[in-house]
Amino acid sequence: MKIKIKTALVSVSDKTGLEELVKCLRKHNIKIISTGGTAKFIEELGVSVSDISSVTNFPEMMDGRVKTLHPNVHGGLLAKRDDKNHKKAQEDHGIEDIDLLVVNLYPFEKTMNQQVNDETCVENIDIGGPAMLRSAAKNHQFVTVISNTTEYKNLINELDENKGSTTLEYRKNLAAQTFEITAYYDSLIRNWFYRNHQDFTEYFISAGKLGTKLRYGENPHQYAAVFLSPDNKAGIPYAELVQGKELSYNNINDADAALQIIKEFDPQQEKVVAIIKHANPCGVACGNTLLNAYTKALECDSTSAFGGIVALNQTLDEETTNKITEIFTEVVIAPDVTPDAKKLLSKKTNLRLLIVKDMFNKKKMTSFKSIEGGILFQTNDNKTTTTEDLKIVTKIKPTNAQVEDMLFAFKICKYVKSNAIIYVKNKKTIGIGAGQMSRIDSAKIASQKNSLMTSSNENSLQGSVVASDAFFPFPDGLLVTIESGVNAVIQPGGSINDKDVIQAADEAKVAMVFTGTRHFKH
Repeated sequence: MKIKIKTALVSVSDKTGLEELVKCLRKHNIKIISTGGTAKFIEELGVSVSDISSVTNFPEMMDGRVKTLHPNVHGGLLAKRDDKNHKKAQEDHGIEDIDLLVVNLYPFEKTMNQQVNDETCVENIDIGGPAMLRSAAKNHQFVTVISNTTEYKNLINELDENKGSTTLEYRKNLAAQTFEITAYYDSLIRNWFYRNHQDFTEYFISAGKLGTKLRYGENPHQYAAVFLSPDNKAGIPYAELVQGKELSYNNINDADAALQIIKEFDPQQEKVVAIIKHANPCGVACGNTLLNAYTKALECDSTSAFGGIVALNQTLDEETTNKITEIFTEVVIAPDVTPDAKKLLSKKTNLRLLIVKDMFNKKKMTSFKSIEGGILFQTNDNKTTTTEDLKIVTKIKPTNAQVEDMLFAFKICKYVKSNAIIYVKNKKTIGIGAGQMSRIDSAKIASQKNSLMTSSNENSLQGSVVASDAFFPFPDGLLVTIESGVNAVIQPGGSINDKDVIQAADEAKVAMVFTGTRHFKH
C-alpha cells in the first residue's frame, strides 16, 4: 500500500543532509512543519515552513522542553486513516494528518562522552523526539518515519520513484530502524544514570553500535561483526590501525586478550612484553629494554609465538621491531611507535600495527557472554595482589626476589585459561600450562614446554617459582612442580586439604604463600 506524503514534520538536532531533503520535499509539494532552529534553517533556504505552534496553537515553552508533546501532533501521527472513529476524533478536534516525520535526537551520546556536568547531560535527554518517533513507527501503516540522517538519500529515491508516495515495505523497515534507535538511545541514558551503580539491576541492558562487519567469525561459516561500546571508547575496537589488512574475529579476540594482560604492567615501573596465541599468553617477560623483554618472552614458547599477537607496554622502537619481524606475527599492539619502527614495519604489509593511545587510563569493568536462554554477566577480574595480601604458610619464607617473581606470575595467572600453572624466573615466564581439565596435567605441560627452551641457568626450572590460579586440591599437583625444581609457590589456598599441601611443601623445604584470591578464567 502506497501512501502519498502531503504533510511532513521536520525537527532535527543534526542538520547534515537536510538541505537536499528539504528541496526534495518542496519538489513534491509537501507541506513542512518544523520547530525552533530547524524551522529557521529551512526558512533560510527560501522554503516555506509552518511553525509547530500553528499546529498546537500553543507556544514553545520551558526552554523548548515542551513544544511537540501535544494531541495535535501525536493525533496527527497516530490516527488510523481507515478508522472512522479516528477520523471523527480528528474532525472534532481539528487534528490534521502528519504523513512524514523526520526527527533525530538531542546529542546525548556526544554530550555524555564530553564528561560535562550532570545538568548538561540531563538537558540533552530528548523527550519529545523519542515520543514522536515511537508514535510514527507504531503507525507505519500510514506514516513514514525517518530517524537517521543516513536514510535521507533512500527517502529521496523512494519519493522520486513513487511520485511523492512511500510503500508499506519501506515504511515497515523504517519503523524497525526507529525502534532500534530509540532503544539504543534509552539504553545510553539508562547506563549513564547507573554508571556508578555497584549492584545488579533488574534488567540487563547494553548499548552497542555497529562498527565493522567482519569477513567471518571464528570459522568461515560463521557471521561476525564488531559493535562499538559508546560509553567506554577504549580498547581494540577504538585502536588506530596504522598498517596492515583488516582485523579478523580471531585477531580482535586475541588482541583484546593481549591488551588486557599488558595493562597489568605499569610502563613507569617496568618494560614488559606479552606474546599471545589463541587468547592465552605463550610468553611474558620484563626486561631492561623492550628488546630484552621481547627476547625473553619469545624464549618461553617460540613455536607457539609464530602467528601470534605481541603487546608492549611502552613505545615500540626500531630495535625491538627488527627482532619481532624475524618471525611471522599477526598483530603488534603498543601505546605508540617511533617513526623508524613504523617505517620498518611498513615493509611487512601483512602485519597489523595497532596503536592504543591512553592504554592504561581505563580498565574494562564488566564482561558478559550469551548462553542459550540467557546472559552470563560479571564484574571483571581486576583484583591486584600485593605483598600485603600474601600469607606465608610454610616454615621456609620466600626471599624478596621470589616474592617479586610470584607476584609477576600471579598477574599472568589471571589471563591463562584454567587450570593454569605458570613457572617464572627473574620476571620471565619459563613454562605455561593452560586449559587442562586436571591441574596435574597443566603442571606437567608447563614443565614439558620448559624442556623445549634453550638450556641455560636462566631458563632452568631449578630455583623457579610457580603460580596456580586456584588451590591445589591435593599435594600431587604441587609435587609435580616441586619435582620440576620449584622452590617457591603462590596459590589462593582454601582447599580442605591445605594442611596436607603445606606439609608437602615443608617436607620439600619449599616456600609457599596463600593469596586468598582465585583467578579462574574459562
